[in-house]
Amino acid sequence: MSTGPFAFFPMIFGHEAVGVVESVEEHVEEFQEGDMVVPVFRPNCRECRDCKSQKGNGCSIFGGELVPAMPRDKTSRFKGMNGETLYHFLSVSSFSEYTVVDVVNVVKISPEFPVDKACLLSCGISTGIGAAWKVADIEEGSTVAIFGLGTVGLAVAEGARLRGASKIIGVDLNQEKIEIGKQFGVTKFINPTTCGEKKISEVIKEKTDGGADYCFECIGLASLMEDAFNSSRVNWGKTVILGLEMHRTPLPVNTSLLLRGRSVTGCLFGGLKPKSDIPFLAQKYLHKELNLDGFITHEVGFGDINKAFDLLLEGKSLRCIIRMD
Repeated sequence: MSTGPFAFFPMIFGHEAVGVVESVEEHVEEFQEGDMVVPVFRPNCRECRDCKSQKGNGCSIFGGELVPAMPRDKTSRFKGMNGETLYHFLSVSSFSEYTVVDVVNVVKISPEFPVDKACLLSCGISTGIGAAWKVADIEEGSTVAIFGLGTVGLAVAEGARLRGASKIIGVDLNQEKIEIGKQFGVTKFINPTTCGEKKISEVIKEKTDGGADYCFECIGLASLMEDAFNSSRVNWGKTVILGLEMHRTPLPVNTSLLLRGRSVTGCLFGGLKPKSDIPFLAQKYLHKELNLDGFITHEVGFGDINKAFDLLLEGKSLRCIIRMD
């Protein structure tokens, strides 16, 4: 039986968006009507010990659990046509013309930023770039291997490119990702089905003189997490887990390899603190340093939302902009 925040229905889905503040409740001082904002699933109250620390991006007041309601009183702000309760999704619920979001889950964006691009900073792209910059902290000349070239994986590549990585290896089963990957800095593409009897980790070690300095798993499979770890360099290789393991399978790690200096870590939202880091990424885009436009492959109206899901499942779409009008 399914449990947790995804088991409540009916629910308003959607968690990457941009919007304009229609109204604010009493005691809200950070926002005012007319502000352009980006909602985020990762809360950032800026007052707790975790939010003030530079060691992570958690929030000890609002980040303890995902609830299908408002984080402060655990109640819903949505009702159906017949008065039934509609549940919240990841504190955002953006597949709606109007939504209600707590101040800890929304970030103000400069009015100079193009509104049709702002939703791209709401989750996936920010996660990948943040993982490259804040969690891995890639240095110039580093070698990088990325398992999964979806939006998150390509955003990792973009972050690695901007940090001056010397080799960025993309691993994916979809051959169409070869040309797409080049747009974001991928220098070598590997399809595991073409490696013959060699393990993917062996191929990567050959191409990186002993293993990649940084490996990223962006799919959500324990087997790929293990491959990523085994592809990292002895003595200092770091593996960053971004994918949510879809089967809840444990990750087997050879502890003797950890003793020799390899490490593995995970992150949510790329280790970014939404209130400060999203505006920073927005400025990078405005200064023409960050490629966001390349992630937009399709645009549809809200009435064609199922088409957007089909494109995603078929591997033909990175980010499909859904217009509510």
